[in-house]
Amino acid sequence: MESLERFAQNQRIIEEFVSQWLAAIPTAVGRLAHVAMLRDIYTGRYHHPILQDAYSEPAVHQSLLYCHEELFEKVLENNFEQQEWDLRMCFAGMEAPSAEIAQRWLEVELFRLYVPFGTPPYLRDLFCSNMRVILGLLVSEQALVHTAA
Repeated sequence: MESLERFAQNQRIIEEFVSQWLAAIPTAVGRLAHVAMLRDIYTGRYHHPILQDAYSEPAVHQSLLYCHEELFEKVLENNFEQQEWDLRMCFAGMEAPSAEIAQRWLEVELFRLYVPFGTPPYLRDLFCSNMRVILGLLVSEQALVHTAA
């Protein structure tokens, strides 16, 4: 019920954010990464300068928190194969080779920043485990290509 009340209260902000900033991002992981990067990791507050020109900071924070939680759940609702495909597509749009990106993500565990604060440990662990396995596959595939060549 709380989630529905938050959505109704901030529906206009959420709709603007989704239509103007998320709609152009083709992957679920890409959208999750985008909203996660709007969070200050020290305070846990979400900031968006353009939205905050039109709406109050607390309303923007609540709206982006809602979006972050929803996007995180949508990623986890996908089966493992869908998550793998989505991450591959996310990396395909970047300039560096996928295996290099995957190796960097594994080294710093960047994906941990994509988990909303307050997420139950079992969901956080599931997400992180899936990301580690998928990233490991991408790194291993590149190693096999170099070995075979």
